[in-house]
Amino acid sequence: MTTAESAQAQGLQRKISWTGAFWVASGVPALVLFSIGSIAATVGKPAWIVWAISIAFGFLQAFTYAEIAGLYPNKSGGASVYGAMAWLRYSKFVAPISVWCNWFAWSPVLSIGSGLAAGYLLMALFAPDAAINTWQITLLDLGAIKTGLTLRINAVFILGATILLTVFGIQHGGILRSAKTQKILAIAALFPLMVIALVPLLTGDVMSAQSLSHLFPIAPLAWDKGLAGDGVWNAAGLTLMAGGLFIAAWSTYGFETAVCYTSEFKDPKTDTFKAIFYSGLLCIVVFLLVPLAFQAHFGLGNVVTQPVVAADGAITNAVYDGILSPDIYSGMGVAAAMASIIGAGPAITNLLIAMMILALVLAIMTSMAGSSRTLYQASADGWLPKYLSKVNEHGAPTAAMWTDLCFNLVLLLLSDYVFVLAASNVGYIIFNFLNLNAGWIHRMDRGTWARPYKAASWLLAIGALLAFVNVFLMGMGANVWGAGTLMTGLVVAALVVPVFLFRHYVQDGGVFPESTSSDLQATSDIENKAGVLPYVTLIAGVAVMAIGYSFSAS
Repeated sequence: MTTAESAQAQGLQRKISWTGAFWVASGVPALVLFSIGSIAATVGKPAWIVWAISIAFGFLQAFTYAEIAGLYPNKSGGASVYGAMAWLRYSKFVAPISVWCNWFAWSPVLSIGSGLAAGYLLMALFAPDAAINTWQITLLDLGAIKTGLTLRINAVFILGATILLTVFGIQHGGILRSAKTQKILAIAALFPLMVIALVPLLTGDVMSAQSLSHLFPIAPLAWDKGLAGDGVWNAAGLTLMAGGLFIAAWSTYGFETAVCYTSEFKDPKTDTFKAIFYSGLLCIVVFLLVPLAFQAHFGLGNVVTQPVVAADGAITNAVYDGILSPDIYSGMGVAAAMASIIGAGPAITNLLIAMMILALVLAIMTSMAGSSRTLYQASADGWLPKYLSKVNEHGAPTAAMWTDLCFNLVLLLLSDYVFVLAASNVGYIIFNFLNLNAGWIHRMDRGTWARPYKAASWLLAIGALLAFVNVFLMGMGANVWGAGTLMTGLVVAALVVPVFLFRHYVQDGGVFPESTSSDLQATSDIENKAGVLPYVTLIAGVAVMAIGYSFSAS
């Protein structure tokens, strides 16, 4: 057997073309449902600009990911795995951070998506004050992390857990069955998003005087005496914009998951680039047009309940409809709100909500497929515990999938999904920083290696520049989503160190698996030409994040 054939026999199997990966990654556009409400309710009128800038960043970065994925056609798990190999020769501790951060950033799609899907269903079937929507058993108060955060059991948890188990059952059959299932789901689930994106453009509603007043002037949201209005671009306004760009990245950069399946492509030389390129084009359409239609239709909204002034002078902000509605911020009311954009009646509204639930299931399947393969490859390469590299008879990494499932059942118990998303995105930006810089490190150290796709040097340079832009935005804007967001994300990122120490020194006796150790050996085609630059890059990244934090409005 050749090395590739042996790896296939023991692990993941080459069963799909780039179109299969495209359909698996087609769940990424549905990620717009996760944060479109919270971004709009936090940033205000510039929210649609946030999405446009963010997807532009994501598309430019994708070319770096496409190149480094082609360097390792027999590895799965996505860009973090390929990027980790660039950092390995400079620090054995930086490499696992890349893989870990990518996993804990992607994995919460399962819990957040299933929670939102359960919320959509409950809001469609029952009144907001119905007993099924209000009962709750509080297990633990986590107010020390974020005010109001708890672990609880309610109807959303029970329904969400049922959805997660259903998705697990589908993916247990391997990547080929998952891709076929997702193709069917994608055609049905992406339909409402495309309708919402295109109908307002075709009818001209986006260009009406009222809609334009919802989009312009491009001023950040500000609160004055409990009432919302247009702010100014001062420190507070810029911090909100940074917070919006920070959290939008979790959705708009996500189509890089299309390269998670390199070791399962029939022809990785051509399939890798096609998968990420066409997935990117689909995401551009959705992330540009859906937020535009959403913002143009609703605007800031109207006051439902006037501000309340307490005896000590403290002001409780007014309650609004429109994008400032509490249900919009939490995400639970987004589906019904989107249906109203096209003037749908009750029957059509329920149909669209059902299709958007399918869109969330699609996103969950995308995440479970990608994040479980990240765990699988991280185990195979010697970063994470050995048990994660076990697969079943269908080639599905079931041990990693079970780990994903259990982790997300815990996250599903949390009462604030926006905080979960924001904290996990700290990990995603760290992964993004390390892997965009891995592009030029690989180019310098492995310049003679075959590259099925080779990005233009200026694209690699833009990717490296955006890596620093992203950590600046994280430092400046992460705590917009809660005072403990940045620190929580950094602490979770650091948890990989003891996990790696256990795997490397306890399970492996300080020796990497053959597939990893071969990349450490000095050979004629692998050299440490980058020298001290990777270390300078790490120090500069921390400094830029700190500068961003210092610029944020307190």
